[in-house]
Amino acid sequence: MERGFQGGRVPQIFETAEGLRLVAARQDPAWRNWGPYLSDRQWGTVREDYSAGGDAWTYFPHDHARSRAYRWGEDGIGGFGETYLRWCLSLALWNGRDPILKERLFGLTNGEGNHGEDVKELYYYLDGTPTHSFMRMVYKYPQAEFPYAQLITENCRRSLDEPEFELLDTGLFDESRYFDVEISYAKAAPDDILMRVRATNRGPDAARLTLLPQMWARNLWSWKPGIEKPALRRDGGAVLATHPELPPLRLHADRPDAWLFTENETNTHRLYGTGPAEGLFKDGFNRHVVGGEAGAIHDGSGTKCAARYDIDLAPGETHTIRLRLRPANVGGEPFADYDAVFGAREQEADAFYAALQAPVTDPDQRLVQRQALAGMLWSKQLYHYDVREWLVGDPGQPMPPEQRRHGRNSEWMHLRANDIISMPDCWEYPWFASWDLALQSIVFAMIDPDFAKKQILLLIGDAYSHPNAALPAYEWGFEDANPPLHALAAWKVFELDRALTGKSDHDFLKRVFNRLTLNFTWWVNRKDANDRNLFQGGFLGLDNIGIFDRSKPIGGGATLTQSDATAWMAMYALNLMRIAIELALEDQTYEDMAGKFFEHFLLIAAATGDGVWDEADGFFYDVIEAPEARLPIRVRTMVGLIPILAVAVLKEADIERLPHLRERLVFFQQNRPDLWRLVSRWNEPGVGRSALLSLLRGHRLKALLRRMLDPAEFLSDHGVRAVSRAYAQAPFCFNWNGQDLGLAYEPAESRSRLFGGNSNWRGPVWMPVNYLLIASLNRFHDYFGPDFTVEAPTGSGRMLTLRQIADEISRRLIALSTRGPNGTRAIYGESRIEQEDPHFRDHILFYEYYHGDTGRGVGASHQTGWSGLVALLIQELTEP
Repeated sequence: MERGFQGGRVPQIFETAEGLRLVAARQDPAWRNWGPYLSDRQWGTVREDYSAGGDAWTYFPHDHARSRAYRWGEDGIGGFGETYLRWCLSLALWNGRDPILKERLFGLTNGEGNHGEDVKELYYYLDGTPTHSFMRMVYKYPQAEFPYAQLITENCRRSLDEPEFELLDTGLFDESRYFDVEISYAKAAPDDILMRVRATNRGPDAARLTLLPQMWARNLWSWKPGIEKPALRRDGGAVLATHPELPPLRLHADRPDAWLFTENETNTHRLYGTGPAEGLFKDGFNRHVVGGEAGAIHDGSGTKCAARYDIDLAPGETHTIRLRLRPANVGGEPFADYDAVFGAREQEADAFYAALQAPVTDPDQRLVQRQALAGMLWSKQLYHYDVREWLVGDPGQPMPPEQRRHGRNSEWMHLRANDIISMPDCWEYPWFASWDLALQSIVFAMIDPDFAKKQILLLIGDAYSHPNAALPAYEWGFEDANPPLHALAAWKVFELDRALTGKSDHDFLKRVFNRLTLNFTWWVNRKDANDRNLFQGGFLGLDNIGIFDRSKPIGGGATLTQSDATAWMAMYALNLMRIAIELALEDQTYEDMAGKFFEHFLLIAAATGDGVWDEADGFFYDVIEAPEARLPIRVRTMVGLIPILAVAVLKEADIERLPHLRERLVFFQQNRPDLWRLVSRWNEPGVGRSALLSLLRGHRLKALLRRMLDPAEFLSDHGVRAVSRAYAQAPFCFNWNGQDLGLAYEPAESRSRLFGGNSNWRGPVWMPVNYLLIASLNRFHDYFGPDFTVEAPTGSGRMLTLRQIADEISRRLIALSTRGPNGTRAIYGESRIEQEDPHFRDHILFYEYYHGDTGRGVGASHQTGWSGLVALLIQELTEP
C-alpha cells in the first residue's frame, strides 16, 4: 500500500451525491457527456497548421481566430461543450473600448515574448466536480481598452535578462477598474445545462459592460462533402438547436436585450481578400457589436448565436444573467427551479470535497487543494487530431503543401485522436504530453479513478501508440521521447483506486502491462545505441537542462549517454516488475515476466555503476561516448538525481508465494554475484521483512542526498532545484568540437532559447520531479525505517529519517501556494495586488515551475497539469 489514502474514511466520497454519479457513470457515462471540453487556445496549434514550414504560430495567429473556422477543435472563455464539441457554450465580453470583442484568451506567441509564449489574461479556475455537475471560474476584464499592442511591443522590446511584461504591469488594475466576471455551470440532468454569469464592477465609477453568452456548432461541414449542417433558429423567446447527430435542444436566456445569429464560417474576404465582403461569418458578432455592422448578423437563424446583455453597473454592483440548455421536448418555465438546482449542485460539491478533505485541517491548504483540483478539471479538452487526414488535406479545402508529407509527425499517420484528455495547460500547452499525462492521471485518481485509468490506457492504445510500440511524446514532435512514466503512474493509480474502492482492478493492470512490455522493448532496441544498457533517450522532457539539445546528434560521431535516460529505464523495469508481481499473485503465468524485468534491472544497475557514476564526485553524469574516449560532462543537475527514483521495495511474503520468481532470484545470487552485489541490500530483510532494489548502495544514496539537501546546491526553501546553485557565480564550462559550451544557474525565466522561452530546467523548482523524489524517499524509508538518518539540510547538524526529509520537501512545495507567516504567498512574489487585494489574494495560480530562490511562479501560469500534484502532496502529508 502506498502512503496516503489508508483507513476507512476516503470511500465516503462515493457516498456523496457526486460520488454516486461517478459510480453510476461506470455503466452509463451520460453525466460525463458535457464538460469544459473546449480549449483555451485552438489557434497557433500544430493541428490547425497547414503551412509548408510548420510555423504554427504564424500560420494561424490570434488575429485570425475570430474570423477563421477551426478544423480540429474550438476555444472560448469559460467554454463548456458536448463530448465532441458538436455544440459549444462560452462567454464573449465587450467593455465599449476594446478594438475587438473579447471571445478568447489573448497571449503572446513564442517569438513575441521575451521569454516565449505566454497567456496575458487574468482568469482563475475556482471549483469543479469530476462529472462537471458544477463548475466555476472567474475572468477579470479591464474597463479600459485591453492593451494588446502594448503587451506585444513591450515584451518584444525586453531582453532575456528582463522579466516578462504582464497585464498587471500595465496599471489597468491599480484602482480596481475592472469587472470580475464569474462563469458557472450546473447540470440539472446529464443533458440539462445551466449557465450563470455574474458580473461585478470592482471600480470606483459606474461602468457599462456587454455580455454575450454564446452557443454554436463546431464546423464539421466545410471540410468534406455530404456533411449536414446543424441549425440554430429563433423559436419564440428561445433558440431551437438541431443537429443531425444529436437530439434537439432548446437554449433559454433570461430576458436578453437581443438575440444575435451568424454562421461559424471563415471570413475569407477579411483574411485573404477573396470571397464576398458581406455575409454571415464567424466574426459576425465582433463586426456587429464593436463595428456597428447591421448586416453582419441575422436576427433568426445560423450556426452560432448569442444572447446580448448591455448592463450598467454601479461601483460594487453585481448583475447575474441566467441561461439554460435542455432537451427541446422538456416543457415548463425554464428558470422556475434554476436557483434551486444551482444551490443543490454547489452544496453537493462542498459535500464531495468535505469527504475528501476530512483529514486536511488547515483552511488555506483546503483552499489550495480544491483550486488545484478545479484547475485539473477545467483543463480537460477534446483533443481531435487525425494525422493522416491532417497531412493529406480535406476535399473541401486547398491541398496542403507537399513538404508536409515528409515533415512534422509524418511517421505517425496511424494516430487518430478524438478523446477527452487532461491537458497540461489549456492555453500554453493545449495538447497532451506523455509524461505530463502520466502524472496528471495520478492526481485525478484522488477524485475520479475511472477517468485516471482511461487516461493511462489512452496513449498505449492502438489509436495513439506507434506500431513499433513507441508512445507519442507531444504534438510538436510525436517521435520525441518523454520519460517513460506510464508504468509508475499505472501502479499508483491502481493503488489509489484500490484504496478508494476496496477493489483491485487487475484487468486494468493487465492491459497496461501487456502494452508497456512492448514499449519497454522499443526503448531497449531504439535508445541503447551500443547494447550496453546505457540509454540515449533524447529530449526526455527536461528541455534545456544540458549543454546540448538532447533531441539532436551532438556531432563528432559521438553519442550522449544520459544519466537520466538510464535511470528512467531502471525505474521502468522496477515498476513493470512490481506490476508483474502483483498480477502473478493471482495468475502465476506472470512470474516469468517479473523475473525478466528483475534481470533487466540488474543489467542496467551494472551498466550504471560503470557508465555514469562518478565515484570521486559522488554524482551521476551524462557521458559523451566518442570514438576515441569517454568524456563525462561533470555538471551537477537534476539529471544526476534521477537515479534516486529507481527504487522498489519487495515484500518477502509476496516472493514466498512465487516460487519460480524466487528460483530466478536465487540463480542470480549464486551465478552472477557481480550483478547481485550492485543492487542495494537485495538480500538483507528490512522493516517488515522487505527487500530493497535500487541503483544506489547506501553510500551512493547518502552521497547524492548530501548534494541534494545542500542549500548551496539543490535544496531551496521552496523545493529541490533543477540545477546546482553553485553555478550562480561560476557557470559550468565545457569544450566540445572546438566550441565553448556552458550552463549557468538560472532560477527563474530562462536566458536560453534552446527549447523556447518558457523552457527552463536550469535552476527553478519543478513540481513533477520533486514529487517523484518525495515518493522515492518514502519508498527508501519503507525499507530502512527510522534508524537510517541523513543530515538535512546539509551542514545543519540535524539528522532526519528519509520520511521526515520527504515530508519537509512536501511542506516546502505546499508553502509555495499557501500563506506564509507574513500572510503572503511565495508564488506571487512582490505583486502587491495579488498579495493584498481581497479579490485576488485567494485565487491561486499553479505555475509551470517556481523561482529557485524566491518561489515566485514562473512560466505557464495555469500549468495545473503537473503542479496540481500539490493536491496529492497535501493529502498524503495529512493522511494518517
